[in-house]
Amino acid sequence: MIADPIGKFTLTNRRALVTGASSGLGARIAATLSAAGAELVLTGRIQQRLQEVAAGLSGPATIVPGDLHHPGFRVSLIDQIRARHEDLHILVNCAGTCDNGPLESQALSDVTDIIDLDLVVAIDLCRLAAPLLVGRPGASVINIASIFGQISSGGGMAGYHAAKGGLITFTRHLAEQWGERGVRVNAIAPGFFPTPLTGELADPDQRRRIVARTLLKRTPTLDELEGPVLFLASDAASYVTGHILTVDGGWTAC
Repeated sequence: MIADPIGKFTLTNRRALVTGASSGLGARIAATLSAAGAELVLTGRIQQRLQEVAAGLSGPATIVPGDLHHPGFRVSLIDQIRARHEDLHILVNCAGTCDNGPLESQALSDVTDIIDLDLVVAIDLCRLAAPLLVGRPGASVINIASIFGQISSGGGMAGYHAAKGGLITFTRHLAEQWGERGVRVNAIAPGFFPTPLTGELADPDQRRRIVARTLLKRTPTLDELEGPVLFLASDAASYVTGHILTVDGGWTAC
């Protein structure tokens, strides 16, 4: 008999850092982890938005506003967590943005800025947070990648593709490095979800493209990312690491 399968999804007595938590997927992920019992540390650039997100959570949360582009802020962020809490159980690397247009029309900074935020920041936060994660029960890293780290979008976004592809490979590499140390490292590769980054899927042409391309023949809702996030963050996925969980309605299946 299975004693308590639902209990494996609880995050009580665990602390989670969510980057990019002021809006979109980051805000929704924060709400999901909080509802499952986790104590949250939220970071993003806009303090007011972080305060609004924190006010709507089910449990306690600390906000640390700042720009993750700056290495000094990343050090300060982890130092503050260490000083206040001494440990960390869950790290969700969600901060990111995207570029657009033909590569030859982009400035080098257009590309490198995307790669810095979408890839280098996640790598560096894992590096800095390692002492807080290793040895903690249920330690889990979740990197928010994209289906466009696996396939081409058919358009621009060279920096975004490179960064998300790199993040997927980094996820597998770090899972190998940290497996024996008890830290699981996985990634979620979403398709198009309604967020500020995708224009909330308000463009009718974009919606028609998604419906035509996905096997489920519809656009997603934000709540459909909650289950995958909670699974990877919790003991329900205690034997899952190095995995890229694609949540795209079947976009990449054919």
